[in-house]
Amino acid sequence: MNGTVSSEIPIVASATGVTEVGNDRVKLLLVDDDRDNLLALQAVLEPLKQELMLASSGLDALRLCLDHDFAAILLDVRMPDMDGFETAELIRTRKRSRHTPILFLTGYRSDEQLFRGYDLGAVDFLFKPIVPEILQSKVAVFVELRHSEQLMRRQAENVARAEQKFRAVLEAAPDAMVITDQDGTIHLANSRTDLLFGYPREQLIGLNITSLIPDWTPPDHGSTDLPAAPAETRLTATGRNSTIFPVEITRSPSENDDGLLIITAIRDATEQVQSEERVRRINLELERRVAERTADLTRSNEALRQFAWAASHDLQEPTRMVLTYAQWVAKTAGSKLDEQELEMLNCVRENGSRLQTLLGALRQYIYISESGDEQWKTVDCGSAVHTAMSNLEGMIADSGATILFDGLPSIDSIEILIVQLFQNLISNAIKYRSAEPPRVRISAEARDDGWQFSVEDNGVGIEPEYLQYIFGVFKRLHGRQYSGTGIGLAICKSAVDRLGGSIWVESRPGHGSIFRFALPENGRK
Repeated sequence: MNGTVSSEIPIVASATGVTEVGNDRVKLLLVDDDRDNLLALQAVLEPLKQELMLASSGLDALRLCLDHDFAAILLDVRMPDMDGFETAELIRTRKRSRHTPILFLTGYRSDEQLFRGYDLGAVDFLFKPIVPEILQSKVAVFVELRHSEQLMRRQAENVARAEQKFRAVLEAAPDAMVITDQDGTIHLANSRTDLLFGYPREQLIGLNITSLIPDWTPPDHGSTDLPAAPAETRLTATGRNSTIFPVEITRSPSENDDGLLIITAIRDATEQVQSEERVRRINLELERRVAERTADLTRSNEALRQFAWAASHDLQEPTRMVLTYAQWVAKTAGSKLDEQELEMLNCVRENGSRLQTLLGALRQYIYISESGDEQWKTVDCGSAVHTAMSNLEGMIADSGATILFDGLPSIDSIEILIVQLFQNLISNAIKYRSAEPPRVRISAEARDDGWQFSVEDNGVGIEPEYLQYIFGVFKRLHGRQYSGTGIGLAICKSAVDRLGGSIWVESRPGHGSIFRFALPENGRK
């Protein structure tokens, strides 16, 4: 086609007249020396909404090919100075555009032209006059091909970046990391694996992981729900020089396009095993020392118990003799003694009597503390209160006390301890009474884990700071105006402890006290 393109036509223009960047449009180069043909091609291809670049000569087309990559080049065959074939040949010499699709535009049908065009790498010939629909459909194919190529290139770049990041993460891991297939063949390993096992990287790839960890097995991958935190497993590993050492491994299966891959993290557990062995030896030594100390304490407690029992028992007779002779002296020589001597004699009798009472209470405390499991049975708490009241019949009568109880349960317990518990609490309520006649109310309340008993009185009450103090052995808060040994509440605490429960008191001075004790549903250990 002869003639020149008017200077009013820009050498390069886009479909909209403005070149756009940063989008997914591809570039198409339209080359024709005829202005009207260029404008017609532009009008036909504008609906494709791609970036159209126009050239009025082969030289202009070559200049554009230096700076741009095209999805397709529509090239007129007949042009002055440099025809389409010469232009195509020069385009093909440049590596960047060696495979760019070229569609020749010609008005002549010639086998010679066809052979030459195809020999230069033409993908098609379009004969003038060109049918717009055919031109659009053919060019649209190359546009779609370029889009697919760009997409694949981006995907490949993303894969390469992801792989690079993955390798960086793998190298930054504090443990040896090995990626295998389900059969254990190693596909990837980090540098820490080289250091741990002594193999160079190229020898690790393709090696089976069982050569490093003989007992390695793939994790169970029967379901798609993978555990959030794979469990650690301790195995034995073998190094390059046949060195054997313990390792901790975690295995994480991962599905990808290539199938199931298994990421195994491997940590040298030598120091941990050594530490565990040291801890084990220390624990054995501690257990030995505890056993020795327990045996010592058992012997000491047994000696102390025997001494306490012997003291409480063997001192009974001397104490009885002191009281007997003190009474005999008072009876036979009382009229011959002056007032001071009588007071001294009464002091001997009073303290001897108190000592006798203390020794009896001590024996009772030892007995309660050592009551054995063989006595466990179902105990009717109401009957236990009746037994306690019978034992305190004289004290109840002398004080005019009223004991109220109803609906007490039957529980699995030791009867003698339950009787002693109620007896001591009732006795305590009567001893520390106020000016009013003693009034004691006993009740029980079912709880989720057992029973809670309450023994409420109208006595003198207890100061708050002494509420825990009173359960100790020989702990008394009052002087001699109240009788007692200071062991009664200690016996109660010992009995409740023996039954697996707890005891406490709620009280205010002048408002009486409520002793509460909780017993489990089944107190047996």
